[in-house]
Amino acid sequence: MTPNPPSAPILFDRALLGARLARARREGAATFLLERASEDMADRLQAVSRSFSAAADVWTPGVGLADVLCGRVAAVDAIGFSEAEALGLAPESLDLVVSALAFQFVNDLPGVLAQLRRALKPDGLLLASMLGGDTLTELRQSFAAAEAECEGGASPRVAPFADLRDIGALLQRAGFALPVTDVDRVVVRYSSAFALMADLRRMGATNVLRERRHTLTRRATMLRMAQIYGERFADPDGRIRATFDIVWLSGWAPHESQPKPLKPGSAKASLEAAVKGMKR
Repeated sequence: MTPNPPSAPILFDRALLGARLARARREGAATFLLERASEDMADRLQAVSRSFSAAADVWTPGVGLADVLCGRVAAVDAIGFSEAEALGLAPESLDLVVSALAFQFVNDLPGVLAQLRRALKPDGLLLASMLGGDTLTELRQSFAAAEAECEGGASPRVAPFADLRDIGALLQRAGFALPVTDVDRVVVRYSSAFALMADLRRMGATNVLRERRHTLTRRATMLRMAQIYGERFADPDGRIRATFDIVWLSGWAPHESQPKPLKPGSAKASLEAAVKGMKR
């Protein structure tokens, strides 16, 4: 009997994430990262020389990518945030799937990518962005140092972020052809760590880890965190830096018209001969 595959670990409290996103909308969302990702999405789609008839925008916060897709796609299904990660998309029903700054809070990213792969028609495109890489590395380091100093240990504060290599491997694992990943690093400057944290609140991006600390942080720890942040990550004018890595991922549902990798042993010239030729 084949054992059941292990389920993905539950890292994020998606019910709490939904509440945080709703609070951000009520209080006036900070949208500068989403606006940047949307503009980049439009440029990337413009470079694709084909038309799309049916698309889905998966979990993009706020008003989504309606403006980006206007005029490019005949029909768009905007899939709003949900606690569940089952998308319910019909097999081979779409020729384009897009998403901006949502996948970083997915518990089972391999499973979601596999769902999207099945939903795409042959030669359909997935184009998405998510926070990853070194996002908020300064805040993570400052909190860890402050808690170690003031409380004798660190608690989970900043979500773990996937890097380019991991995401590229997940695209291949999900069955996408021609997978591509790249990163747009955005460094934002703030007057203090507390100003950064206020922006994170207005993005709905404060701590939603299931293993997060459930008691209030001591005032001394917070003040020490801000002090360490300023000591380690401030520019000469005193403003601190915060890194946001917007990771882009794209892949195509396989189709016979796509370029195929060469079969092993099919090369007509050896590397050794090429190297010898360069030395002459």
